[in-house]
Amino acid sequence: MDHAQATTTLEAVLAANPRDDGAWSMLGHLLRRAGKLDGAIACHRRGLEVAPENASIWSNLGNALVDAGRFDEALAAHAEALRLEPHSPAFLFNNAVALRKSGRFKETLAMIGRATAGGGATPELRWERALARLQIGDYVHGFADYEARRGLASYHGRPPSERTWNGGPLDGRTLFLFTEQGFGDAILAARYMPLVRERGGRVLYECHPELRRVLSGLGVDSVLQPGSPPPAFDVEASQMSLPGLFGTTLASVPPPVTLTIPDSSREKAAHRLGAREPGTLRVGIVWSGRVTFADNGRRATSLARFLRFAEVPGVRLYSLQKGPPEAELADSGVAGHLVTPLGPDLDDFADTAAMLEQLDLVIMTDSSVAHLAGSLGKPVWNLVQHVPYWIYGFSGDCTPWYPTMRLFRQGPDQDWEPVFARAADALREEVRRRAGQ
Repeated sequence: MDHAQATTTLEAVLAANPRDDGAWSMLGHLLRRAGKLDGAIACHRRGLEVAPENASIWSNLGNALVDAGRFDEALAAHAEALRLEPHSPAFLFNNAVALRKSGRFKETLAMIGRATAGGGATPELRWERALARLQIGDYVHGFADYEARRGLASYHGRPPSERTWNGGPLDGRTLFLFTEQGFGDAILAARYMPLVRERGGRVLYECHPELRRVLSGLGVDSVLQPGSPPPAFDVEASQMSLPGLFGTTLASVPPPVTLTIPDSSREKAAHRLGAREPGTLRVGIVWSGRVTFADNGRRATSLARFLRFAEVPGVRLYSLQKGPPEAELADSGVAGHLVTPLGPDLDDFADTAAMLEQLDLVIMTDSSVAHLAGSLGKPVWNLVQHVPYWIYGFSGDCTPWYPTMRLFRQGPDQDWEPVFARAADALREEVRRRAGQ
């Protein structure tokens, strides 16, 4: 039964019996899956009117409230579910997720400890523990748990095998390094290639076509298309397992990878950007990552917020945005006037890197371009959500992964407005600083 049929059936059930608490909660579950969170929350609350002691509805309500970013209410709902059924593995897990997403990492770890007391941790619990530990900088234990991702039902990478590499000497053996997750993750992990080569083996490197040119200087023996059957190899590892295999700590993060920018890309960038206007600051902007990324709705925002930077005297904006959100530029009426669209000229990440070389600063919400700019050593101001990608930690304005990156963080209210206000003030100060040089 598809979503529409299930919804129609439940509506019929509720028309016949408006006091069917299970139907209310199931309808809320379907609405949550469809992203209709206000309706989902209302349905769960209607179910609780009928059955206030139903712990499952309380937990479902908490899940919907988490998705809506209403964390205090979510945690209260999950607490009620656990009051009613304190030993339920599902309710303990849901509470742990809510705590982590609200930024309460110490409580998250305590809740996971409660869930695992007297038994082994499931892959789902280990994954939540990994994210909490990595966020607070406990890389030693965090990367050990990070491998649990390959046991998740949602994991779409290569399954674990008996030939998994342990990070030791290769002694001439062939290592297959496969990719997983997104473009930014591949750029992040590429910094480990010098350490891999030191292990003395042959390397088969799986690489997205969009990254092939910009990562062509890694010194690997063969570059493979993702998803294609690899040639014979002896051991294998995910690129995203490399930080753990090399025992990375906050104090031992390797420097970013050296990128390769072909002359053809540099010529394209020089032609597109033209001569520099004296006394101006060229600022690249990106307001969204890939829309297929599950958490993109939290980390992304709209072009409209970035237009305040065009109000700063001496600033010229250049859009590096790609994908469906690029349409916002055409719809805004400012393309070519207040914002120069570079997206149509970007065929791959090598082209983007060449454009970044010609810019003075990049201001963006988190996406793969942040990893690219950080790897180039360009000043990049990353405007990040309340609980961002784990490499950004949870406090402070810098990250050891990209020394030229400055972080502007949302508060617990998840409001973008003060983030952009601080960035606009900082941009005015940057213009004044450069003018005084």
